[in-house]
Amino acid sequence: MRICMILEGSYPYTFGGVSSWAHNFIKACPQHEFVLWVIAAKAADKGNFKYELPENVTEVREVFLDDALKIRAKRGARFSLSDNEMEALTDFIDCERPDWDELFNMYQNKRYNPASFLMSEEFLDILIELCKEKYPYVAFADTFHTMRSMMLPVLHLIGSRVPEADVYHTICTGYGGLLGALGHFKTGKPLILTEHGIYSREREEEIIRAQWVIPAFKRQWIKFFYMLSDAAYSRSRFITCLFGNASKIQQDLGAAKERCHVIPNGIHYEKFCDIPPKEDDGYVDIGAVIRLAQIKDVKTLIYAFHELTSKFPNVRLHIMGGVDDEEYARECYELTDQLGLKNLKFVGQVNVIEYMKKLDFTVLTSISEGQPLSVLESFAAGRPAVTTDVGCCRQLIEGEEGDLFGIAGYCVPPMHREGLAKAMEKMCREKDERIKMGEVGKLRVKTFYQHPFMMKRYNDLYCEAASKWQE
Repeated sequence: MRICMILEGSYPYTFGGVSSWAHNFIKACPQHEFVLWVIAAKAADKGNFKYELPENVTEVREVFLDDALKIRAKRGARFSLSDNEMEALTDFIDCERPDWDELFNMYQNKRYNPASFLMSEEFLDILIELCKEKYPYVAFADTFHTMRSMMLPVLHLIGSRVPEADVYHTICTGYGGLLGALGHFKTGKPLILTEHGIYSREREEEIIRAQWVIPAFKRQWIKFFYMLSDAAYSRSRFITCLFGNASKIQQDLGAAKERCHVIPNGIHYEKFCDIPPKEDDGYVDIGAVIRLAQIKDVKTLIYAFHELTSKFPNVRLHIMGGVDDEEYARECYELTDQLGLKNLKFVGQVNVIEYMKKLDFTVLTSISEGQPLSVLESFAAGRPAVTTDVGCCRQLIEGEEGDLFGIAGYCVPPMHREGLAKAMEKMCREKDERIKMGEVGKLRVKTFYQHPFMMKRYNDLYCEAASKWQE
C-alpha cells in the first residue's frame, strides 16, 4: 500500500516529538511504501533533513509557505466568479465554513492565480463588505494586510500538485490537514487524521499571547485555524488521537463520533527497560527532554530549578533537546547565567537511551502536550517524572480507569514555578518513593504503551480505510 504521510513543521526537518514518532512509525511499516508531503515555513530549509529517511520512503514532496510570497499577480486579471464560487470565497475570507470542494476546484483544476485574486476587484468587494460589518473602526490597510496574510498561504497550498497514494494520513489539522483534504478531493482516496495535540486549541493559545497579532484580529486568526481544522475533520474516514479527553474535544469541534478512535502512543519498551539505575554519587540528576521553545516553558523550569538548588544543593539538571526558537533559546541561556546556575547544562541533541543512565528522574514543563513520548521513555527506563498537568500527563502519572498500578510521579499546574520546585524537591529527597514510582511507570508502559500495540491498530485502520474505499 502507498501511504502519503502529511506533516507540518516537523519531520524530517526537526528532531523529537512528532518527528520521532513519524520516523519510527515509517520504519515499523516496511510492508508499506511512503511518500512524505511535508510543509515547512521557509524554502531555505529545502532538503535540510535531520533524519536519514527509511528505505520505504520513496518520495518527498516539499511545500514551503514563504513560496506564496513569490507568486506574482497578473496585471488586469479579472475573475468571472459563479455564485457558488463567490459564496465559497466570502465564507473563506470571513473564516466561516466555506465549500472547500469549490475552492479546491478553483485553485487545483481551474488554476486561479492566488496573488491575482487577492489584488482583484472581486476580493476588494468582499473585503469592503466585511470591513463595514465587522471592522468599521479598524484601518482598512490593517484589515487588507491581515486578511491577505491569512489567505495567501492557503490559496498557495491548495494549488499544490497532489502525490498519488492509496491512503492520505495527515499528522495534524491546520495546513497539513488542509493538504489531506485536498488529496482526498483530488483522488477520492481515504483520509486518516491523527492529532497528537489539538492543533486549533494550541494555535488559539499562541494567538492570545502573541504580540505580532493586532488585537482587533485575534478572534479572526483563531477562527481561521478552527476553519482549517474543520476541513480535515469533515473529510476524514478515521480521526485518531492519543487519549479519551482529546477525542471528546475533537468531537466538540465537529469530528463525527463514529469516526473517532483513541490510539495511545507506543514506544520501543525493550530499548529502555534494561537501563540500570543511576549509581549513587551524592547528586540527584534530573533530565528534561524538551525543545527550546516557548510552548515547552523552559524558563519556568529554570526558575524552579534555581529555587530547588537553594533548598537541595546537590542536584543537577540536564536539558536535552534542539532549538526551535533561537531568540527564546538565547533568553534561556542568559537567564541561566544571570541566576548563576552552574549545575544546569544544555546538552543539545543526545542519545536519550544512553543519557538516561545518568538520570534519577525526569521533568516536563510544557504548556501544551498530547501524550509525550519523553515521559513514556522515562517510565520504561524506570525513571519517574514530574510533569505539568497538560494533555494526558496526569493519566500517565496516575493511571486511567482500570489501571491500579499506582503513582509514577507528580503532576503540577502549568507555569507554576513554586509547585514545580516543590515537586522536584520531594522527588529528590524521597529516594525510596522515587524508585517505587519508577517501577510503577515501567509496568504501566509495558502493559499499555508498547510500539507494536500502536502499530497494529494503525495497520488495521489502513486496511479498513482502503477496503471501504474499494467497496
